Amino acid sequence: MDRLFELFKRIETKKESSEPINYIIAGLGNYGAKYVYTRHNAGFLAMSYISQKLGKEISKSKFKALVTECEIGGKRALLMLPQTLMNNSGVAIKEAMDYYNIPIENVLVIFDDISLPVGKMRIRRSGSAGGHNGIKSIIEHTGSENFPRIKIGVGEKPHPEMDLVDWVLSRFTEDEQKVLFDKFEDVYRSSVLIAEGKTEEAMNKYNG
Repeated sequence: MDRLFELFKRIETKKESSEPINYIIAGLGNYGAKYVYTRHNAGFLAMSYISQKLGKEISKSKFKALVTECEIGGKRALLMLPQTLMNNSGVAIKEAMDYYNIPIENVLVIFDDISLPVGKMRIRRSGSAGGHNGIKSIIEHTGSENFPRIKIGVGEKPHPEMDLVDWVLSRFTEDEQKVLFDKFEDVYRSSVLIAEGKTEEAMNKYNG
């Protein structure tokens, strides 16, 4: 019986993986233990939550990223954690887009935003980089701003004179982590809606 179950499991896995990838969800951040709980890694942290909700592990090395395949919102999606460091995020995403022939409109990007309080969300259909180097890299490499994105608030600098790099690479406090992690369920649900083509609904439900 165990062998039969294992056979069915292999058949199911094979069938799932044979379906074409037609969507990408990328969380932005920096790889390495020292960056894990920094503000700039809010996208990585959110993607970890999303992958767990989907019963997946983002661990396969491909396209200069860690990836896994999944079903979300009726799409066959590639979940990505670019391993290029934040400022070159577009390199990994463009490589995956080209490989699967995915249009920019089918690329959802999740990243940190210092203009929003910790745990606040803002969903946009498209837009400029707004000073975010990861988004700037994606726009440069894809030649387009027309991709949906979920911004996760990580808080403004506590002092105007503080260096921005020092702030985004600082760690969340324990209280901030709780607020942030409690918001990841909304990030997941909005990702499902956006993948389904219901971006307007996601904006109405989760912005603010």
